[in-house]
Amino acid sequence: MSNSYPVQGAGLGLRRTFIGSLAESIPSQIDFMEVAPENWIDVGGKFGHQFYKIAEQIPIVCHGLSLNIGGAAPLDEAFLGKVKQFLELHNISLYSEHLSYCADNGHLYDLMPIPFTEEAVKYVVERIKRVQDILGQRIAMENASYYAEIGKEMEEIEFVNAVLEEADCLFHIDINNIYVNSINHKYDAEKFLKALPGDRIAYAHIAGHFVEEQDLRVDTHGADVIDPVWQLLDIAYDHFGVFPTLLERDFNIPPLHELLKEVDIIRDYQFKYSKNDKSIKQQQN
Repeated sequence: MSNSYPVQGAGLGLRRTFIGSLAESIPSQIDFMEVAPENWIDVGGKFGHQFYKIAEQIPIVCHGLSLNIGGAAPLDEAFLGKVKQFLELHNISLYSEHLSYCADNGHLYDLMPIPFTEEAVKYVVERIKRVQDILGQRIAMENASYYAEIGKEMEEIEFVNAVLEEADCLFHIDINNIYVNSINHKYDAEKFLKALPGDRIAYAHIAGHFVEEQDLRVDTHGADVIDPVWQLLDIAYDHFGVFPTLLERDFNIPPLHELLKEVDIIRDYQFKYSKNDKSIKQQQN
């Protein structure tokens, strides 16, 4: 398959702390924005009005929080119906989710790892296919951070690649998660990165994390992106070509002008490779 991206350039996750200023004017550094549909479906009032104004000005992608693709509970098809309506209402071309589970007889309020097994691959693949049937489009699955390997029968890279291939879905690559997992589980981040299917990449996340111990990193999205993660993004662009990349910041959110400095760094890396890019070619056709 060849890559034709749903959005282009550098993006920023939409947060209510700065939605007011964005509704008035979108900074030129931001090419697209991302929202969790759970946070915006059926929202009215001031925030709903501001969101509508933003969605009219700039492309939006959706990154879900509660699909629970790896969970034992049945898929919430009523919720997926609302997601479909939301995507259509705002002309949103991509919905992505985490390759994890988040509910077990109630919401766990965290993303839990799926066992890396053949059985889990088959189970998750069937659920992804069902979601894609309901939405009438491919979705993208994101490589998740995890802190324990439960019932492991294969390597993470084998699990991720098998799910993407068998479900024939897109890939939402999270650069920080690769780095965090490589520290926590002691593997080579660059080797892992280069083994991923670049032709399935829809877009990327880059974010900061918390250093709990020298050999334990926590994926918090609450700090600036560190140099090794930027370097991994640089390697990814060099290997796969430039793909859309979004800055995630969920906690300890600084003023918008500070976030834009990191968005500018994304743009700088993209410009570095744009002249002889391997993948942006498909966007221009």
